[in-house]
Amino acid sequence: MKKQITLTVNGVKRELFVSPNELLLNVLRDQLGLTGAKYGCGIGECGSCTVLLDGEPSLACLTLAIAVDGSEVTTIEGLQSRDGKLHPLQDSFLEHGAVQCGFCTPGMILTGKVLLDENPRPTEEEIRAYIRGNLCRCTGYTQIVQAIQDASVKGKA
Repeated sequence: MKKQITLTVNGVKRELFVSPNELLLNVLRDQLGLTGAKYGCGIGECGSCTVLLDGEPSLACLTLAIAVDGSEVTTIEGLQSRDGKLHPLQDSFLEHGAVQCGFCTPGMILTGKVLLDENPRPTEEEIRAYIRGNLCRCTGYTQIVQAIQDASVKGKA
């Protein structure tokens, strides 16, 4: 039996009906059409499904939607401004070639945003430690770290 929940997703209050075992990732992708968060491993090892849940990085593939009733969710789609302008960290990822296949990119950017919100001038080691839960098979992480560092140095984030 489905239960009604309320989520604020990318600044918009949404009332949704969810099954008790329905994952937040599926609600975002299937009910709301927000496909930025990806289904990767399904066990919380890759970070492809990362969203911000009440401002903190969270794995949507491990989160029951019913358990986050009343919460605020930010997906990669919610970072751009209302006029469609990309968030400065998104621009930095593009500038540094940190977007290759794109599968890990939303989780990396959201995780990087929280890092820069907490620590506006992280070292390379701090960046690498913070993004360690997000796996990338394409870039070798160098461009990702450079993009986050550049956004930090330029005060973009």
